[in-house]
Amino acid sequence: MINTSLETGYVPQSFKYAVVKPLLKKPSLDPSILANYRPISNLPFISKILERVVVKQLYCHLQDNSHFEDFQSGFRPHHSTETALVRVSNDLLLASEKGLLSILVLLDLSAAFDTLDHGILLHRLEQDIGIRGSALQWFKSYLSDRYQFVNVNGHSSQCTRVNYGVPQGSVLGPILFTLYMLPLGNIIRKHSINFHCYADDTQLYLSMKPDQNDLIEKLNACISDIKTWMTINYLLLNQEKTEVIILGPKNLRDALSAQIVSLDGISIAPNSTVRNLGVLFDQDLSFKAHISQACRTAFFHLRNIAKIRNILSKSDAEKLIHAFVTSRLDYCNSVLAACPKSSLRNLQLVQNAAARLLAGTSRRDHITPVLVSLHWLPVDSRIKFKILLLTYKALHGMAPSYIKDLIVPYHPMRTLRSQNAGLLVELVKVRLEVERLATKPLSYGINSQLMEERPTQFLHLKLD
Repeated sequence: MINTSLETGYVPQSFKYAVVKPLLKKPSLDPSILANYRPISNLPFISKILERVVVKQLYCHLQDNSHFEDFQSGFRPHHSTETALVRVSNDLLLASEKGLLSILVLLDLSAAFDTLDHGILLHRLEQDIGIRGSALQWFKSYLSDRYQFVNVNGHSSQCTRVNYGVPQGSVLGPILFTLYMLPLGNIIRKHSINFHCYADDTQLYLSMKPDQNDLIEKLNACISDIKTWMTINYLLLNQEKTEVIILGPKNLRDALSAQIVSLDGISIAPNSTVRNLGVLFDQDLSFKAHISQACRTAFFHLRNIAKIRNILSKSDAEKLIHAFVTSRLDYCNSVLAACPKSSLRNLQLVQNAAARLLAGTSRRDHITPVLVSLHWLPVDSRIKFKILLLTYKALHGMAPSYIKDLIVPYHPMRTLRSQNAGLLVELVKVRLEVERLATKPLSYGINSQLMEERPTQFLHLKLD
């Protein structure tokens, strides 16, 4: 059945009927407002199998012909919100370390998956991606004559035709959306603005000195061009949910905030934090707000689990703790690698409480034997493990190219026994170590000239 569909370029009509079951986006939202629901389409399972076969072949075509946007992390193997945030936070921290201010703009689209124009999408598949013949005919059949109806509490609406958009909940919909958004990257690059995308979430960031007003104008022009492109492509930028935050030293960002009231009609966020792919970014990039929020949510779930702990087996209780608590401690924890231990202490207290609840030990018992018995790494070790795992994946082709570009192999200036050991250069630490040694050369028993010739050797000696 699947082979016949692909050979003839035809999708059976029975595969194109969707049951829409609205889901509330967040439990805290008002259920009486229809805009707070996400229209998830339930499709026939055989239709999803057909879509999965097509996605596999389409992905191979896009990968072999380098059609993917390098800085698009949504719905791609080896890409995630964590890899996206690692790259963005790394760039922002490097800029802050140089004494620069950064402007971070988080763009939000309204009903992005529901407004895609099928004609534009098919033109993009043919002209930009190179899909023609029966393959293009199959996509035309897939997008045309689709119908859906809404089912709520056992009651169904009338069946209506779908003229725009791709089904939310389908296998093929997400990758079609990323292809629809392909030209956006070139528009942003034209203005020399850093950016990163995750599905319909696009973030722009620009690092500058306070007096570089020309860069602010460049950012304004970029946002204006993005709005124009979205209007032409039947997309709508939600200015109410689009956020702007200024990052950097407090005195400099206060001065810049006084100069900038808005960016092309988008107001500067009055609050000091913004939510970026589930992580709270504060103006100092300390992530204290994110850690506090994660701890509050984790303790809330721990208290609920504690109420039913007596009727749960140890394995069931551990599943609940991993699902509701550990998952929040581990989510994007690699961006916390630069945080001091004092900031991570609250996360460790959450893990300690979870371990005591699971093992049934009291507060007075030492926590280390409990963590060892459960085979749980402490919070700071979990962060280091995540960084090492991401580095390993980058070195072996299992991570995004934008992560691999940040890794610099260590090549000594002269023959050393460690030259084939696979060492890496930690660029920021190298520079800081060189500066510190240059100011106090005698305390290390070396001279500054030798240090400048072989700075990386001193870094490795210090780390060893």
